[in-house]
Amino acid sequence: MNKKIEELTLELASIRGVVGTKEENHVVEKVYEKFMNMNYFKYHPDMVKYVYIKDDKLKRKSVLAMVKGEKSSSNKTVILIGHTDTVGISDYGNLMEYAANPLELTKKLNEVTLPDDAAKDLESGEYIFGRGIFDMKCGVATLMTLVETISDDVENFEGNIVFAAVCDEEGNSGGMLSVVPELLKLREKENFDYLAVIDTDYSAPRYDGDDTRYVYVGTVGKLMPTFYIVGSEAHGGDPFKGIDPNQIAGAITNEINLNTKYSDIAEGEVCVPPITLRQQDLKTEYSVQTARTSYLYFNYGTHISTPDQVMEKVIDGANLAFQNVIDSLNAEYRKYCNLSGFPYEKLPWKARVMPYEKLYNLVKEEKGEEVDKLIDDLNEKLLDDPNIDERMFALKIVEEIHKMWSDKDPVVIVYFSPPYYPHIYVEGKNPLEEKLLNTVNEIVENTESKYDIEVKKFYPYISDLSYAAAPKETDAVDSLKSNMPGFGVKYSLPIEEMQKLNLPVVNIGPFGKDAHKFTERLQKDYSFNIAPKLVYDTIINLLK
Repeated sequence: MNKKIEELTLELASIRGVVGTKEENHVVEKVYEKFMNMNYFKYHPDMVKYVYIKDDKLKRKSVLAMVKGEKSSSNKTVILIGHTDTVGISDYGNLMEYAANPLELTKKLNEVTLPDDAAKDLESGEYIFGRGIFDMKCGVATLMTLVETISDDVENFEGNIVFAAVCDEEGNSGGMLSVVPELLKLREKENFDYLAVIDTDYSAPRYDGDDTRYVYVGTVGKLMPTFYIVGSEAHGGDPFKGIDPNQIAGAITNEINLNTKYSDIAEGEVCVPPITLRQQDLKTEYSVQTARTSYLYFNYGTHISTPDQVMEKVIDGANLAFQNVIDSLNAEYRKYCNLSGFPYEKLPWKARVMPYEKLYNLVKEEKGEEVDKLIDDLNEKLLDDPNIDERMFALKIVEEIHKMWSDKDPVVIVYFSPPYYPHIYVEGKNPLEEKLLNTVNEIVENTESKYDIEVKKFYPYISDLSYAAAPKETDAVDSLKSNMPGFGVKYSLPIEEMQKLNLPVVNIGPFGKDAHKFTERLQKDYSFNIAPKLVYDTIINLLK
């Protein structure tokens, strides 16, 4: 089996499937073709189907395949997922033509200077290099091979498996989001009893020198708290007459960015702190006038915090930052006045931070239905603009609603930008969670391996596993929807379907290094020999 996985990994890696391009379908179609050539699916062609992303201009699609065990009439079913797309290849520079040819690339890398760790791994011969080979063509090849192995002996297989090879994971997870409703339809049609979702996305060292192999029961979540900052413009030669939104943005960054105060901790596992993904002012031209508005957003990981709780935390942080700016401005203005011999008067600014929902309600009180008409018109106009992505869509709505407000004093509006990934914390509080935890712990404990394999609670990289469930707390969901401008229009989540699916998750992935770098590489021994056995044993033992 390991040789088959290696050959299929190399074959899939040789097909470019960069996210957000038509190429994605080339990999998906190869997966479909491979399934249709398997003995089981020749006799059961109706067990394989395409699932298209709704309203996708590129007509991208995923593959859904199903194997029904014939040993008994068990309804127990395990869901397997893996993504077929990769990030881009521009980071390979003049080696771009080899990015999707792992064997050739491995030779070519001998001719360039590599970081020490990558050079050592290249020389060892234990690694294969290439775009997507680690993230996650090997994981997909593993699941496809296991599906074939199980289906070839379907008479002795008890239970069922459903495998989804999904597109667009590296983008907006359109593949997985379109598959979730299909999984519910399948459950109803086949009377399946879903037990868990198994992903085989990559597993990497967590720190320099870390040689542990990790299995993750559960996954990290992600929110994008965003700050629309309205200052007060001034002439560059008289700056104390205004308040610079860039300074407020900088203070918010200083308060929240990489600050472990904002890290979730669960069972001793610490989520990485927030990191800025964008920060800029919104001034469109050059002039000797300070900017009036700016904005920034963070990648904010979660282990236990729900959207309403994150909103509360970042509002408190922004309030603190805003007040620090005002205090600093007054201190510097006092110094400037003393140095210049001018009379000092305290500056008029007050720290104000509010969620988008509050801004909307305040403007609604003033303008009535006019504000809803503005949003409807904006939706129609912005949806037709291919250059407006989900983040910019939300920003434009906030900007225009704020312009309608009669209050022009400085303020920070906090909202969520898409996308949203719920965390899944598998605590063992219900039978499905308990069974998955016990199964995985037992398998890892009983697997003979030269590697140190450890079970952890949260897969630390954003993945499609997040969409196997959603928060059930009303406050959490309401806060998300009411504070994410454009939700349900430009950006949609099948939250109700995710809540109905409500499954525990585990990631048992191949081992390698440097996902999303030109030194991306896969360690062959563990990835082709040990990880597939762990996945297979987990499937079989869950279905017992």
